[in-house]
Amino acid sequence: MQLALRIEKASPPTHLAICEAAAMAVVGLLTDPRSAPDGEWHDAVAAWEARHIRKVARRARGARWDALAALPGVLVDHDGAPARAFVPGPVTEVPPEISRLQVGGTDLARDDEPKPPPEPPYALVTLNPGVGMTTGKAAAQCGHAAQLLLRARGEWPGLRVRVLEADDWARSVAEADVTVRDGGFTEVAPGTMTAVARLIS
Repeated sequence: MQLALRIEKASPPTHLAICEAAAMAVVGLLTDPRSAPDGEWHDAVAAWEARHIRKVARRARGARWDALAALPGVLVDHDGAPARAFVPGPVTEVPPEISRLQVGGTDLARDDEPKPPPEPPYALVTLNPGVGMTTGKAAAQCGHAAQLLLRARGEWPGLRVRVLEADDWARSVAEADVTVRDGGFTEVAPGTMTAVARLIS
C-alpha cells in the first residue's frame, strides 16, 4: 500500500499528527464500502492482505499532491496533516503520480508535547522509543498497527487514532492488543518491534 503525506515547506505538519493521519487513512480505506466484498476495491485489498502488508510512505506537496486526487484511495486531513492511502497493488504497478514522489525527506520535528486524547473509542498506537525511525517510516508503522488492531478488534466508531512515543515501553507492550514487527525492508532490522496498539473504549 502506498501512502502520501502532504509536507509543504512553508507549513509542515507535526510528526505525531501525520502519523495519526496516515493510520486513519489506512483504516478508512479498509472500512470503506468499496473495500467490502461487493466493492470495487475488494479484490485488490484482499490480495494484498493475503501477503505481507507492506506500506510505503512518500512525501508530496503542491501540484504533485493535487495530482493524487484522481487516484483511488482515501484522504484524511487530521489536525493540519493531510494523508492519503491508496488502493494497494503490486510494487511494479505503482501509478506514475505516486512513483515520482520521494520516499526520503519525510522526517519532521518531533512534537514538544502530545495533545490531549480524543474522546473514546480510539486506537492508541504507541511507537517504540528505542527504535530510530523517520516520520515516513513511523507513519507506515502506525498504519500497520491500526490495520492489525482493526482486524483483531473490529471497527470502532469514528476510526480515530492517537499516536504516542512510549514513556514505559514494557508496559505498553504488556497492555497491547496487537504488536508490529517490521519486515526489515527499510531503516530497521527484520523482526524489530516498532509499534503496538490497543483499543481505548
